Amino acid sequence: MSEPIRWGVLGASKFALGAMARAIHSAEGSELAALATSSPDKAAPFRAFQPRLKVHADYQALLDDAEIDAVYIPLPNAMHVEWTLKALDAGKHVLCEKPLAMKAEEFDAVIARRDATGLMAAEAYMIVHHPQWIRARELVQSGAIGKLRHVEAAFSFNNTETGNIRNKPETGGGGLPDIGVYAFGSVRFVTGQEPVAIRHANIRYENGVDVYAQVAADFESFDYFGMVSMRLFPRQEVTFHGDEGVLKMLCPFNANTFGQAEMTLETEGKRVVHERWPGIDHYKLQVEAFTAAIHGAAYACPLEFSRGTQAMIDMVYAAGGNG
Repeated sequence: MSEPIRWGVLGASKFALGAMARAIHSAEGSELAALATSSPDKAAPFRAFQPRLKVHADYQALLDDAEIDAVYIPLPNAMHVEWTLKALDAGKHVLCEKPLAMKAEEFDAVIARRDATGLMAAEAYMIVHHPQWIRARELVQSGAIGKLRHVEAAFSFNNTETGNIRNKPETGGGGLPDIGVYAFGSVRFVTGQEPVAIRHANIRYENGVDVYAQVAADFESFDYFGMVSMRLFPRQEVTFHGDEGVLKMLCPFNANTFGQAEMTLETEGKRVVHERWPGIDHYKLQVEAFTAAIHGAAYACPLEFSRGTQAMIDMVYAAGGNG
């Protein structure tokens, strides 16, 4: 058996502590080995579940650690490209939190560096590793709902904390970068299609960040209506509507947090089939898929896919008057 991939985490964010560091720690073929933070208080809860954790006082020190094979980057959005490139230059595989970049063209330098180094680099887009999304793609592309004609997606939560990085323009905040990647990328993943036009984009801003976006778009063979917001009561659902059936995903994005991963398929004669996936950790699956990709396996969300989602976000901003 090969040695486990030794991971380091750049920054002691709440999300790293609550989800990804624990996923790395529990994932087969991986070992949580190091953390970069100058705060002993922030390091303490990580050490509570990984007592052997090595703590570096700054990000570069972790990248200089020859014992680390891969890094997870949960830094503020505006820092993602910089530190992804630095990590690749340091010889580390990189799993960077979404959105990896703030513009589609910013992916190009990362893709080029990935190819030049031969290292694995990807955006942390966990949903495509969850079996509910793999199943949704199978159903839609196999014709279970006939010809797909219309898709609706909604994702909202209410975050009014002024100090939160999602509400700060200087850190790359905004609802579209934070959750638009789910409302747009999930549809691209299931259908294998790309948007050809944004027909309508109603975007509302507060303090320099988008907090609400209503989007109507045309894909190659269906139309799309989506809504994302950081100022509404929590809601998430995606519906794929064909001429012979409807597929509804009731907890598409935050399985085990928002609710249980569940979908319904309605077809002719009011036949309804329910499928559920209780207790599956898509963060752990993501780490295991990334580790497998280091060893040569195909990866569901390569940088090129993530670039395509960012390209749609860019199109929405442009259509909404923030191009």
